[in-house]
Amino acid sequence: MKKSEITRRSFIKTTSLTAGAGIGLTGLMGCGEKTKTVPGITRIIGANDKIRIGVVGIRGMGQNHIKAYQSIPNVEVAALCDVDENMFAERVKKYFTDKNLRKPKLYTDIRKLLEDKDIDAVAIVTPNHWHALAAIWSIQAGKHVTVEKPCCHNIFEGQKLVEASKKYNVIVQDGAEQRSNPCAQSMAKFLHDGGLGEVYMAKGLCYKWRNTIGHTPDSPVPAGVNYDLWLGPAPKRPFSKNRFHYNWHWNWDYGNGDMGNQGIHEMDIARWGLGVKLPTRVSAVGGHFMFDDDQDTPNTLMAMFEFPNEDGGNDKKKILQFETRHWVSNREDRKWMKASPEDPTGYMTSSKNTIGNLFYGSKGYLAKDVNHWQAFMGQSREPGQSGEGLDNHYANFIKAIRKNDPKNYNKNVEEGFYTCALVHLANISYRLGRSLDFDPKTMKFTNDAEANGMLTRKYRKPFVVPDVV
Repeated sequence: MKKSEITRRSFIKTTSLTAGAGIGLTGLMGCGEKTKTVPGITRIIGANDKIRIGVVGIRGMGQNHIKAYQSIPNVEVAALCDVDENMFAERVKKYFTDKNLRKPKLYTDIRKLLEDKDIDAVAIVTPNHWHALAAIWSIQAGKHVTVEKPCCHNIFEGQKLVEASKKYNVIVQDGAEQRSNPCAQSMAKFLHDGGLGEVYMAKGLCYKWRNTIGHTPDSPVPAGVNYDLWLGPAPKRPFSKNRFHYNWHWNWDYGNGDMGNQGIHEMDIARWGLGVKLPTRVSAVGGHFMFDDDQDTPNTLMAMFEFPNEDGGNDKKKILQFETRHWVSNREDRKWMKASPEDPTGYMTSSKNTIGNLFYGSKGYLAKDVNHWQAFMGQSREPGQSGEGLDNHYANFIKAIRKNDPKNYNKNVEEGFYTCALVHLANISYRLGRSLDFDPKTMKFTNDAEANGMLTRKYRKPFVVPDVV
């Protein structure tokens, strides 16, 4: 019998026996110290086998995941998981029973979902502070994983996630969805092939109009919410609406500010196009302007990164500049300007937002939004080459599972980690109020114990990111 013809019944029987031998999921859900568990058994999926996926986190982007996987042939959203049980009834009705689809299994605890042998893959769509831990647990349980951006809440977590993606024989996809788009791919090729000559600087733009979040007092935990599970690795503290749905982005315990929210997409494109990995120096300044509210993170931030460039001209370095703005802003380039108020703006560009990238080279410059890039050449800035095209990041995850080549495919989560690292390095520089020197080889700051202490966090047991190796 071919491997692809192994039945689900025989698979469940095999995994049940294995769990009985002492390597079930309970063993990897302990206090999270050095992991000694055997990798979970992953079902071998043939070209025509149905893939059953569980979506963890169903409030915001989780709904996009549900809809996307339901639109892919031979894929079933077989389970939903969320700490807020109040959302289950509406999500099940809207996305399943109203469409005459089988009801999914419902879980509030990801650990219970990961024990479900019927689940082949997991989409992690939780708040940022859960991303790496949930992904690593899922990998260790033998599930294929797609994890939303940023793939980690700090640099230590990202390192452990990359280690897990290399150790266990499952597919791991990073949430930097623009990497799937022909638009971004053709842009990167144009730059790397020398289309702009020596590309010495890249800029990421995250100008996204965001109003004050105001103040909300600590209050009782809403009925139906497992708040202890929501906190997970984060410190124990009282419940507040401004530290819960969505506004958690603006609290350091759970989020990474707008550079780690919307901006990480543009950071990834900037790093990719510039052709760099990790910097040797970072400096970030900014602040939380205009508003007196509960937000911890800056709403305006300017970060500069310096990278070595042995093949460059006089100064052997490259510069990546990133800006997050929250209110009134200029457009930066004609790419984001409209001829008239009635003209369409395109994805992530509106009367309020300017989202994208600029690249500067010896032959010209290039402007890019999500679905289009345009080069402008020479001193006259004449329009040069251009490109466009979107693809389906969710479908690419499913294709990768069927192809079953984690050794090569999982390199994308390592790229995702390097992008996350830039976000974390900039936030550390901002929070400490000084420029920092960084060693890409050791992934440590140079002679700065205080900064190095911020590469990780104190974890609340049992929600501890494990030492995978």
